[in-house]
Amino acid sequence: MQNKIILASKSKVRKQILDKNNIESVVEPSNVDEEIIKISLLKEKASPEIISKNLAELKANKISMKKVDEIVLGADSVIDLDGDLISKPENREEAIKILRKLNGKSHYLISSVCISKNGSMIWNYTDKATLTMKSFSDDELRNYLSKIPDETLYAYNVYQIEGEGKNLFKSIEGDEDTIMGLPVKKIKEYIDSLK
Repeated sequence: MQNKIILASKSKVRKQILDKNNIESVVEPSNVDEEIIKISLLKEKASPEIISKNLAELKANKISMKKVDEIVLGADSVIDLDGDLISKPENREEAIKILRKLNGKSHYLISSVCISKNGSMIWNYTDKATLTMKSFSDDELRNYLSKIPDETLYAYNVYQIEGEGKNLFKSIEGDEDTIMGLPVKKIKEYIDSLK
């Protein structure tokens, strides 16, 4: 078993989680057009869990096809608010609309991971956390957003649980690594089982 895995994601947070857990990885983003796939799956009435899993698998498989006998890790996270999928914002107006939707409510954050080899999935796992947001005024939400740099906002959805985003929540139930986009304990267990 080779030591390094290929991370099919440009997420700095996912790379940091792997590094922190002594899982050697090299980054090779899949550049999959997530929105087109989400729209297609939503038309088929796919659940947020299925959408998250399919996107993680697609990302891993895409890179895995080009990398013979290497282990490729794909990951995807989605927000599920009462069965509605909340996507990453494309601008600050969208970000404020998303925060208004989540304001004072509970939602699920679903993170899926997939490991592929030679273009096929060989393992996958999906985990879910429940987050309940405090109630905020519009001014408070805008003030929160003003502290979040564009790069962070558009890459990691509207909250960053390891930073300012923690203050948005009344309660968080679930694994912090899952919320940050990578349920690493299960990945570690699987990788260790290959040795």
